[in-house]
Amino acid sequence: MNNIFSKTLLASAVCLMAACSTTGGNVEPATPKNVVAVDAPRPVADTSGGLSAADLAALRDPANPLSKRSVFFDLDSNVIKQDYASVIETHGKFLASRPGVKVMIRGNADERGTAEYNLALGQRRADATKQGLIAYGVRDNQIETVSFGSEKPVAQGHTEAAWAKNRRADIAYPGE
Repeated sequence: MNNIFSKTLLASAVCLMAACSTTGGNVEPATPKNVVAVDAPRPVADTSGGLSAADLAALRDPANPLSKRSVFFDLDSNVIKQDYASVIETHGKFLASRPGVKVMIRGNADERGTAEYNLALGQRRADATKQGLIAYGVRDNQIETVSFGSEKPVAQGHTEAAWAKNRRADIAYPGE
């Protein structure tokens, strides 16, 4: 038994000495990777979603048809009115030519009706707008839909004019 212990101890000592030996050459210390200096500028998150500076300018320019991003609906309806067909066409063609750009369509309803009904109606409006865009070649995976029901009105008040402004679907581009 003592013989096994002695051989194990001797082998351990040899391994330890071999591990500590040097090759005689200049060895540079290991440099840690993925280390960022504390005062180094941090990368800024890209909120453009693949849109060029010219695209972003067009979306913000009130004179450009791309700046019109709301589709309005009749009471209790999710049928896109002829008045807004050009909005769908403009954004449909724009998005179809930019398959990397994703949008969110936010469906809304006026304050009348139950919360459940308004959420469902807002979703139907968002889905109808999505289908309109897809008809122009936009890919399904470029569009996400959500319903806000009556929770995000753009017009306050209990009048037909206010309600008409709240019955809508909004096309939201990255960063909005």
